[in-house]
Amino acid sequence: MNYYDVTVPAFIRILSQTHRWFDKAKAHADQKKYDVNVLLPARLAPDQFHFARQIQGLSDQIKGAVARLAGVQPPSFEDNEKTVDELRARVDKTIAFLKTLKPEQFQGAAERTITLPFIPGKGLKGSDYLTVFVLPNVYFHATTAYAILRHNGIDVGKADFIGDLPLFDVPKSA
Repeated sequence: MNYYDVTVPAFIRILSQTHRWFDKAKAHADQKKYDVNVLLPARLAPDQFHFARQIQGLSDQIKGAVARLAGVQPPSFEDNEKTVDELRARVDKTIAFLKTLKPEQFQGAAERTITLPFIPGKGLKGSDYLTVFVLPNVYFHATTAYAILRHNGIDVGKADFIGDLPLFDVPKSA
């Protein structure tokens, strides 16, 4: 299996779901007559990253992961978003980057040695990097961002996290 197939489409999907969360947060804020941007510093625990940083972390994990697996440089974002609209734009920039990648760039990704700047002198095989580090981190940041909104009264549910399923009709067996 090509690692493009298990990363890029799934990551575009979860990033796209954040737009549903932003929309629901905005609708809730409008209904309750508060500025939706007050949610950006919200967190679940005092020692945990806030909502804006969770979205930034989601973006960073995804763009860094696919870039490393594809053997290209990821774009650099400043982590300076101060509004939901700016976070939405960051998500869109991340999706745009993902859409520039091609499956052939991921050839050999499972065996590629991946190094991380915060663990100097160490490396991971691409397969371990993806399954042990990237996937848990991506879904950790997504889940935590979602949970922060939920904790603050935003009416998001499992369908807002997972999104629409690509269902099709199954022929009846004879």
